[in-house]
Order: sequence, then C-alpha cells, then structure tokens
Amino acid sequence: MAKIDPIAEFREDHRKVRDGLLEIIEALEAKDILSSRKILATINTLVGPHFRYEEETLYPALRVFLGDYVDQLLKEHDNVIETARACLELLQKNHLTDEETKQAANAARALLVHVSNCDGLAILSERLDKKELDRLSDKYESTREAAVPLLEWATNIRNK
Repeated sequence: MAKIDPIAEFREDHRKVRDGLLEIIEALEAKDILSSRKILATINTLVGPHFRYEEETLYPALRVFLGDYVDQLLKEHDNVIETARACLELLQKNHLTDEETKQAANAARALLVHVSNCDGLAILSERLDKKELDRLSDKYESTREAAVPLLEWATNIRNK
C-alpha cells in the first residue's frame, strides 16, 4: 500500500476544517441550528484524528525546530477543545438568541485563526527527513483508521 503524503494530507485537513468553519458561521448567522449541529458533527469527526496525529506524532517531531513553542500549540488545542464543547452545548438548544449566535460565530472565526496558523507547520514538516516523514505517514493513517472524534478523544484518550 502506498504511503500517504502527511504534509499534503495535513494541509487538506486544514482546508476541510476552514470550509466547515465558514459553513457553520453562515448557518449560525442564519440561525439554522440543525445545519449548525450537522456541520459541528462533521468537524468533530474530522478533527479528532487530526489533533491526535498532531499531538502524538507531529508536534514531538517538530520540537526539534520549535522547542518549547510546541507547548503553546498544545494550549491552543486546549482552547479549541473547550470552544468545541461550548458550541456543542449551545447547539443543544432549539433556538439561539442574537447574542448567542454572535458569540458562536465569533468563536468559529477565532478557530479560523488557529487553522491558518497551524497550516504553517507544513512548511517546517518539509524539513524532516524521509524516514521521519514515513513515520508521520504511518501514524497519520493509524489515527484516521481509529477514527476517534475530537471530543471523545479529548475526554477519553488525550493525556491519559
């Protein structure tokens, strides 16, 4: 079986998350709760394996370039997870106030900044040697095969 290109896959995940966040902003502003829930579920499913790959494999590999800055990336993930939990709780309601809608849309916009910044890690990944890139490829595939959604991973697997 051919190995996946971990850099290309990483960037493609970011494109999907970017598009999902833009879609959820649009749905929230239209007060379309049902669509917002569906989009959030899709993002949760996509981002679980991605975050797991980043934290368990990519970030440790990039520590050679970034040093302790990797700890800041982990803190950003903490914030993303808390935002996702808050959005999930909010979207359990059948109706959102104008203020709730605005707050949720702004939270999604803030997550876009993380996606954009995180995508820049791809340029550093290009400096890793072939052996390390092959290892990243294997780990990316295994996290995808496990297919653990973000909030389930964050609650049951992360930091255990």
